[in-house]
Amino acid sequence: MNMVSERTSHPLAMNGESLQVLAQWLKSNGTRQVRDPDPRRMMIERYPAGLFSEAELEALWDVIEG
Repeated sequence: MNMVSERTSHPLAMNGESLQVLAQWLKSNGTRQVRDPDPRRMMIERYPAGLFSEAELEALWDVIEG
């Protein structure tokens, strides 16, 4: 029996052109800086407007900051 082994590529394998496109995209978009989360902004976005007054937000912010 003469078995011919066929080379099968991995389903996620990329050809040279695809790698170049990916490299270009990473060069353009891959160096974005991740911002530190802003707890005050998260509170404003998470809770309904008017739930906390500005003074209450400041007091909560002071507690979070320590």
